[in-house]
Amino acid sequence: MSKVEVNQISSQCGSTLTIGQSGDTVTLACGATQSGFGRTGTVDWDTTAKTASFTAVSGNGYFVNTTSGAVTMTMPSGSAGAIVSIQDYNKTFDTNALTISPASGEKINGGSTDGSLVISTEGQGLTFVYVDSTVGWKTIHENEFISGGNNFIVATGGTITCCGDYKIHTFTGPGTFCVTSAGNPLGSTAVDYLVVAGGGGSGGPAGNTNGGGGGGGFRFYASPSCNPQSGPGAPLNGPAAIPVTVQGYPITVGSGGSGGASGCKGSDSSFSTITSTGGGFGANPGGPLSEQGGPGGSGGGGGGGGGTNNAGGTGNTPPVSPPQGNAGGNSAQTTPDHASGGGGGATAAGFAGRTTPSPANSGTGGAGAGITGFGSSNGECSSCVQYFSGGGGGGQASPVPLGGGAGGIGGGRPAGAPPGNDGLVNTGGGGGGGRCAAIPGAGGAGGSGIVIIRYKFQ
Repeated sequence: MSKVEVNQISSQCGSTLTIGQSGDTVTLACGATQSGFGRTGTVDWDTTAKTASFTAVSGNGYFVNTTSGAVTMTMPSGSAGAIVSIQDYNKTFDTNALTISPASGEKINGGSTDGSLVISTEGQGLTFVYVDSTVGWKTIHENEFISGGNNFIVATGGTITCCGDYKIHTFTGPGTFCVTSAGNPLGSTAVDYLVVAGGGGSGGPAGNTNGGGGGGGFRFYASPSCNPQSGPGAPLNGPAAIPVTVQGYPITVGSGGSGGASGCKGSDSSFSTITSTGGGFGANPGGPLSEQGGPGGSGGGGGGGGGTNNAGGTGNTPPVSPPQGNAGGNSAQTTPDHASGGGGGATAAGFAGRTTPSPANSGTGGAGAGITGFGSSNGECSSCVQYFSGGGGGGQASPVPLGGGAGGIGGGRPAGAPPGNDGLVNTGGGGGGGRCAAIPGAGGAGGSGIVIIRYKFQ
């Protein structure tokens, strides 16, 4: 096959000009342009990504980079057969949209005259051909490329922050952790996790003191290569990270158990194969377990009444390894001071009520667990220890000076005077017991849980 330069004209007959022979390749000289050759549905791609608003040229394709902000592309004046393509440069259209505007007086896909099209789908690509004045620019091809050749996990969902080479997804309510790229062993293929259930609520007054609510179940894994755990939560580090695949993982964030006349168990939190159990309720005289604290991730404190020493609820129920929590404290029966137990926490059991030395005192809530590198409850990157799943303090009684128990570190709340204090939001802390007898007060509600997922992304 021969190669014929543009200046070699094979023949000319009237207005017909023939360049080259059958089987030849026609090449334009350097710097020359062509017109009237028509198109076959393809475009010439401009590989310099557009980062600011621009006007498209027919026959061109554009990679549009909206990482730093939204971009507007104005279409050229339409003529039959004109073609323009666009493609999301780095999957950021969902963050900052691309707006496509027709030339004055024209349409896109038969819409309103001068009506713009907003592209806000991650990885979106479109090709337009101008048909006529009725339809205007018609979409003839659409694609959505999200996954890429990535060594690291790529995911969406929750509140996303970064801490060094790690990305953190924080869920303070239900949602979906959606993995769009599973990575590979050269980067990352598994995620660290923190799953905290809702704390237990404390019962209300019925003539004697009320046990503190148990902290919500606490389960986590932190890879040794990132923020090795040396704080009070270290013994609870799970056995392994969770491998992920390209799919959506539903997230459940447990609510705290209600307080009041009868305390309630907190709700469970879950991610993938990990479920943390809600904290047990703090017992109240006449409660559902004959004044014994309720079982749960950590158990609720025993209620101070009924003429007996009442047991705190069992923790780590159902059992997992390492344990997700501890038992609530027992009450201590004495007249007229009825000292209730504190709710259990992630790293310590609730303290029992004591009768000596006088005056008697209700038990303190068990301590929660502290970890670093997962951010605080709002997902901030922090080297400070963050605490979760503390037990609520046992309720204060009358006659004063019987003291109420303090809340355990990690969201557990102290007894109230008269009402118990609610566990802190998104910590899984147990509710504090309410005051009873002469100045009655309802028990506090448990704090809601939290789920945090962390993985290496670069």
